[in-house]
Amino acid sequence: MNSPAILRSTLTCPQCGTEREETMPTDACQFFYECTGCHTLLRPKPGDCCVFCSFGSVKCPPVQQSSPCCR
Repeated sequence: MNSPAILRSTLTCPQCGTEREETMPTDACQFFYECTGCHTLLRPKPGDCCVFCSFGSVKCPPVQQSSPCCR
């Protein structure tokens, strides 16, 4: 049995380094995130399903659970 997914992840902007803890959605992938520091619009890196998998301290809940994601 899988352990419960972690639902909080700290996103780090690659442009300015601003960090912000956010709650991840459990029913959808988050494709865009606007940095609260420099207002850069973050998008997933190629091969990642969401901004949390690309820029977060914790991967999204589906990836944590080894489930299919929104690719």
